[in-house]
Amino acid sequence: MTERPDIRYPGPTLTTRLQWLREAGPADYLLAASVASASLPVIGKQLEPLGVLTAMSIWGSRHAPDFLAATARALLNPADPEIKRREREVTNAVTEAALRGLLAPKDLEIDWPHPERTPPLWKLRTHRRHVHRTSVRYGPRPSQLLDVWRRDDLPAHPAPVLLFVPGGAWVHGSRMLQGYAMMSHLAEKGWVCLSIDYRVAPHHRWPAHLTDVKTAIAWARANVDRFGGDRNFVTIAGCSAGGHLAALAGLTANDPELQDELPEGSDTSVDAVVGVYGRYDWEDRSTVERVRFVDFLERVVVKRSIDKHPEVFRKASPIARVHPEAPPFLVVHGTGDSVIPVAQARSFVDRLQQVSRSVVGYLELPGAGHGFDMTDGARTGAVSTAIGLFLNHIHRNRSLIGAKEVI
Repeated sequence: MTERPDIRYPGPTLTTRLQWLREAGPADYLLAASVASASLPVIGKQLEPLGVLTAMSIWGSRHAPDFLAATARALLNPADPEIKRREREVTNAVTEAALRGLLAPKDLEIDWPHPERTPPLWKLRTHRRHVHRTSVRYGPRPSQLLDVWRRDDLPAHPAPVLLFVPGGAWVHGSRMLQGYAMMSHLAEKGWVCLSIDYRVAPHHRWPAHLTDVKTAIAWARANVDRFGGDRNFVTIAGCSAGGHLAALAGLTANDPELQDELPEGSDTSVDAVVGVYGRYDWEDRSTVERVRFVDFLERVVVKRSIDKHPEVFRKASPIARVHPEAPPFLVVHGTGDSVIPVAQARSFVDRLQQVSRSVVGYLELPGAGHGFDMTDGARTGAVSTAIGLFLNHIHRNRSLIGAKEVI
């Protein structure tokens, strides 16, 4: 197999080592020490969390200024509580309006869920009632595990499938806690959901994350019928970094450049994509926030300079990979997101709508912040319902999803 320098790392040279020593800062040294210690025999595995903690600290330091600024604005604005109350009250109306024109009018004639004061995280036990099997291996690596969510009384005919990719700033990829409300709702409606773990930085360089996601898709295409799922209808969703991975996987179906670790002939296509407060651009440095983000990618996730290897960052950007044959998309984002500003979602949706021949839905939630589906009961029920309606519509019309005009 031929070597591809734009994807594979050729290994350090004396020149690159000296250059790194000259340019590295304290955070780089700490991160390198953490990763090196994890490779030690016997105790290395126990030291891996140190590298993750270091990476998370670097990520947090990059986003702290924006988070603190948003918090200060909220505290200094006396009308803020009233504004937030009004924003939450319009959630159902905004959600229904976002789906109008995408779905048949009769599909929207439902009783939307009432806003809840209880954070979704407090309902973990209720949500997990549909967890059917845990720690199913989807690949040869120890970390390639997934949970299966489905009703015990699933009908005999194959059920539509959703693969969920959790977030965690590309340095945390655990299936615990994330996506519970959405998967519980879909499982109740007769879906089979697969929630995955995947490799993360700093111990695993990009694109190991995406390789694992594609491995999970291929596994679902070949094996999900064991759990009552339809191998011919597999969708994908993700939150935050998982939203980026889900979108990129959906836009690079069966790309041989990204499937070196998969068996020949693996099918990594998906029938629809849902991105929730995702990051869709790894190249843009037009704002201070985006400069900080790209710096984090260079130091922790990609471990390569965007100036020297721009093609790596471009190929990792969903917004740069949009094409006419893209699958149907639903993008969900909040205007109050201080971690990934809503402009990311707007630009990505604009690009999809200009290029893709498939249906593109966009739900923008007034005032919703990052991670709202774990902390904000007033919005989570409506969003889970909207995602279910959208995906059920695509499932019913799977033979028509290639043209916007007929959906």
